[in-house]
Amino acid sequence: MLTAYGVTALSFMMVMYALEGRRQVFVLAFALGCVLSSVYGFLSGAWPFGVIEAIWAVIALGRYQRGRR
Repeated sequence: MLTAYGVTALSFMMVMYALEGRRQVFVLAFALGCVLSSVYGFLSGAWPFGVIEAIWAVIALGRYQRGRR
């Protein structure tokens, strides 16, 4: 079950990353995908992955806010 969640979260994140250039909302969706991937990292015991994905989520949120201005 955890593996299926991880594959879904990472796939969502990658698709949102690919769509970022189309609309600003996809940057926000990418940030959500990073959060979901971070949760997967922590749940699977791969805490370095969880930390890095959390950092990417913060970066993506910053990019989203700068893009709205």
